[in-house]
Amino acid sequence: MERDSQLELYGVVADRLKEAHTRVRSLQVPEGVRMALTRKLLVITAAAKHDLLGAARRLDRLMKDLDEGRFPQGD
Repeated sequence: MERDSQLELYGVVADRLKEAHTRVRSLQVPEGVRMALTRKLLVITAAAKHDLLGAARRLDRLMKDLDEGRFPQGD
């Protein structure tokens, strides 16, 4: 049962990561900001391999920031 819920969570996180990547690509922001957001998504993706719940929380925060228009400073 726990394995099924873990697989389901992987699916949800994977779908949300895909959505987040699509949203980041479509943003009208400077390239440095887009790169910073892409790096955050890559970190979350890597974290999901070892800490799925933590990655899901980080993704929730990132998506909330995107919804509210809060973006990192680009280099």
